[in-house]
Amino acid sequence: MNEIASPGQLRLAYLRWALVAVPAIVLLGFLSGKLANSGYGNRWFAALAKPDIMPPAWAFPVAWTILYVLMGLALAIVLHARGAQGRGLAIALFFLQLLLNLVWSPLFFRAHQVGNALALILVLAVLVAVVAWLFGRIRPLAGILLIPYLLWLAFASFLTYEIRQLNPDAETLVAPALNTQI
Repeated sequence: MNEIASPGQLRLAYLRWALVAVPAIVLLGFLSGKLANSGYGNRWFAALAKPDIMPPAWAFPVAWTILYVLMGLALAIVLHARGAQGRGLAIALFFLQLLLNLVWSPLFFRAHQVGNALALILVLAVLVAVVAWLFGRIRPLAGILLIPYLLWLAFASFLTYEIRQLNPDAETLVAPALNTQI
């Protein structure tokens, strides 16, 4: 036997990474959205003027679930690529972008900081582009899996920009939930 691991064993090792990474990322995204009271049920968000191309309410949880699954699969591919050059940096930057991603909803929906949320999502988009490139150098499929996420971030950046333009007083429209005294 000249093989260290059989192809079946390698697939099983990837599957184990995926079974941890995908649910963890989906759960973190769900919790961030719940903590922020994100979406059309948020009274502040409902009061905002929105651009004509704003997707319907159901599109956001569907899109984000798909994107978080793709992110988890991409991460699992790179985690599975032990010994790959640049793997440590790619994983570290992935977790940094994930942290920024999880901060966006509370910043926008809970703190009502539209301008800061726009700046954050632009930084996030650049960081995701770097991560996709690094992942692609390690395993091309991992980089490709992040492209829909990058495209969605570009669209979300545009929506955030338009919301900011349409609602220059958005921060004061309703008292932010982070400042509300109960």
